[in-house]
Amino acid sequence: MNKLVKRCPWAVSDPLLMAYHDTEWGVPVHNDRKFFEMLILEGMQAGLSWMTILRKRENFHKAFDNFDPKKIAHYNEQKVKTLLTDTGIIRNRLKINSVIQNAKCFLVVQKEFGSFDKYIWKFAYEKPIINGWNSIKDIPARTELSDTISKDLKKRGFKFVGSTICYAFMQATGIVNDHVKDCFRFSSPK
Repeated sequence: MNKLVKRCPWAVSDPLLMAYHDTEWGVPVHNDRKFFEMLILEGMQAGLSWMTILRKRENFHKAFDNFDPKKIAHYNEQKVKTLLTDTGIIRNRLKINSVIQNAKCFLVVQKEFGSFDKYIWKFAYEKPIINGWNSIKDIPARTELSDTISKDLKKRGFKFVGSTICYAFMQATGIVNDHVKDCFRFSSPK
């Protein structure tokens, strides 16, 4: 990782953040498992820092069966109790229960639309929204589009999908490219 490369200011304080910024954030996703992972991780982040989530990411993979919604949809109370004792993840009952609920809802969306990918990209008319922010201060925490997505997900039974979480999810999955103009990733999302 080249530390001399110009990055979004939020990504320069830690090598883990740099790697995430350089290889994932703002990159258009078309893989349903990846969408589910990011939806869960963004929900888990609520009230916490993204750095906390990144540090625990591998533990989340292990604890939640590599984010397989089919497996997670069948978790029972015993599994929830086990997860609540796992120090490698966020041990919040509401968030853990939301993962199970969201897995069930995710499967319904896949069945209805053929894939979550088809469902979520329709909101952006199948192409990334590339913003041209001069500063991270210009980047909104939510938008009308994240409001719309949040409302639709909630209507479908999803939890921990408020507008701010949805906007972070959109950024994480490349539905929105919010790299600032002077960031090397602004003009070259891959």
